[in-house]
Amino acid sequence: MSVTPEVRSVPAVYDSPSFEALRRQDPQAADILFAEAQRQAASLQLIAAENFTSPAVLAALGSPLANKYAEGYPGVRHHGGCELVDAAERLAVERAMTLFGAEHANVQPHSGSSAVLAAYAALLRPGDTVLAMGLPYGGHLTHGSRANFSGRWFDFVAYGVDAETGLIDYDQVRHLARQHRPKAIVCGSISYPRHPDYAAFREIADEVGAYLIADAAHPIGLVAGGAAPSPVPYADVVCATTHKVLRGPRGGMILCGAELADRIDRAVFPFTQGGAQMHTIAAKAVAFGEAATPAYRAYAHQVVANARALAEGLAAEGFTVLTGGTDTHIIGADPAGLGVDGRTARGRLAAAGMVLDTCALPYGDGRGIRLGTAAITTQGMGRPEMARIATLFGAAVHEDGRVLDRVRELTGSFPPYPR
Repeated sequence: MSVTPEVRSVPAVYDSPSFEALRRQDPQAADILFAEAQRQAASLQLIAAENFTSPAVLAALGSPLANKYAEGYPGVRHHGGCELVDAAERLAVERAMTLFGAEHANVQPHSGSSAVLAAYAALLRPGDTVLAMGLPYGGHLTHGSRANFSGRWFDFVAYGVDAETGLIDYDQVRHLARQHRPKAIVCGSISYPRHPDYAAFREIADEVGAYLIADAAHPIGLVAGGAAPSPVPYADVVCATTHKVLRGPRGGMILCGAELADRIDRAVFPFTQGGAQMHTIAAKAVAFGEAATPAYRAYAHQVVANARALAEGLAAEGFTVLTGGTDTHIIGADPAGLGVDGRTARGRLAAAGMVLDTCALPYGDGRGIRLGTAAITTQGMGRPEMARIATLFGAAVHEDGRVLDRVRELTGSFPPYPR
């Protein structure tokens, strides 16, 4: 692989002495990073779980904090020399608590799955019953998949969605809770495009004496920007990621009340994790600071507006939009009306420079497609671009060979890292 002039010209974030040192020392690795930068800039990044971090977040990720071993928590580390990383973690914790109105925050989880694992470890014991959204309806692997620790260690009962509307059936959730008396109820999904009714989940959990765990990995960024309701006042524990709409580094966090703080902290370290990734925690602090600004608030609302506009455009192109629309950054759609299944549609869209995922179709055969508007909104796209993208979707599924050039024309006008 060689670095082409086009690749060299992409993001200004790579115009730094440290990256130049990498290019001289290990050109093969540098070529891969440059090529990935080109891929991200030249195609539409529509995976609902992805976004573009700011240059400030990237700077924190590449900082000397990556060198520091810091098992434990601020003030009680197992290694010396932690005074400054303690300050970085305290900053991240304080900003998270303020941003989300939480009494306690743990910013050490390495991922959203790590956060969920720690929440289960804090509240449950192997064999306990847990009620969560079933995987065919949008549940996550940590919500009871047999391929995951959750499905092997706990007895999961699945709730679903209404066959006609695609919305969560709260009567079914209540019935299953009364029948199975779970130790915990999990609300959250990887593809449900509507806001959960956290108050209804809290009422059901209280009725059966269950903990309520909100897996807010997807909506937490919208919550930060005031574009989605917060689970914090209702859930005993909120698990989340710091990437996706929140636009921070890849990682997780846990929010909870003061009464569970010690149990959550001990479940993260030493029970499920070792040394904290201090460069990532510093980057989380930067992202939380960015998310507290009016500019981010406007961004979060634009993400939702763009998703609704794009959903309307896809419906006009012949896609069946799940639940009839969206309240969030997520859109689920069935391309069967265009004569293809989700996997075929994803392949044709990828060939045309539009990158997205497939998703399960509740009560249907095959798979649909799942996409999100977080990354393209970060690039500055708005409603006019959503209309263009919807048209490009229809053309790509029908294998119009001109789509790739039109996608590159669009992305060229909205670079993720303008100089």
